[in-house]
Amino acid sequence: MYLYHFGLKELPFTLTPNTQFFLGLPSHHEALQVLLTALKTGEGFIKVTGEVGTGKTLLCRKLMNELPDGFVLAYIPNPYLQPEELSIAVAQELGVSLDENTSQQQITQLIQQKVMDYSQQGKAVVLLLDEAQALPEESIEALRLFTNLETESRKLLQVVLFGQPELDSRLAKPSLRQVKQRITFSYKLRVLHQTEVQAYINHRLSIAGFKGMPIFDEKVSAIIYRASGGIPRIINTLAHKCLMLCYGENLQAVKADHAKKAVEDTEYVMLPVWLKIPKWSIIAGGAAMLILMVSIWSLLA
Repeated sequence: MYLYHFGLKELPFTLTPNTQFFLGLPSHHEALQVLLTALKTGEGFIKVTGEVGTGKTLLCRKLMNELPDGFVLAYIPNPYLQPEELSIAVAQELGVSLDENTSQQQITQLIQQKVMDYSQQGKAVVLLLDEAQALPEESIEALRLFTNLETESRKLLQVVLFGQPELDSRLAKPSLRQVKQRITFSYKLRVLHQTEVQAYINHRLSIAGFKGMPIFDEKVSAIIYRASGGIPRIINTLAHKCLMLCYGENLQAVKADHAKKAVEDTEYVMLPVWLKIPKWSIIAGGAAMLILMVSIWSLLA
């Protein structure tokens, strides 16, 4: 691989969310501050949405690392669970002992008792759910019932939902209006602006150990931005391929041609129109247009 070639300690553009690569760009920094503020004020439901690849899971893990003292964390990474399964998962995260004969009602009571025990210790329980758009409707309603535990000043169990924009559509259903009304804080992650892409790339390279002259210039970063639409996950994929191509030619800086080849090799990017249309069809289309124009000119002559 290209690690030794560029003097890197680790791969800078892997798709696995790694909090050490977290960059405090305005969108992610603001989202993190909103989350921390909302949790400290004891709100019941908090929601963060964003398109696929915008860094929701990374933000979720960053929040897990930054939770201050006084919070007990329960993390559900795959919430495609029916209410009974969700209750069991929450109970296990909170350290509640269950056996095969424990009924659903008993599980709920045990969770409530655990939450109240933590409250008496001066601690609040935070339930984080990633990919929350996958939650069955019945399970969303079950979450609302969990948050009924409260004192006169705050909720004893707070829920943070991280999901794709489809989560907003689901919560817009009349049947879920009680849940939607309880969402007091929400934030929508945006994609990176063109001016942020190069800083994002350079930051990840720096964290990975790079110390030389910039590898990606503004022209290359602009190509990556246009093809990725500013989505961090796609930026990572394209930047990784650029480094591989650069290494293959024994160069120290990525060229525009490397970026274009990386774009052509990636299926899910926002390809320029000229890359989407086969060259033979462009030629054939141009010939047909020329014939049509000649025919029209002959009729008018």
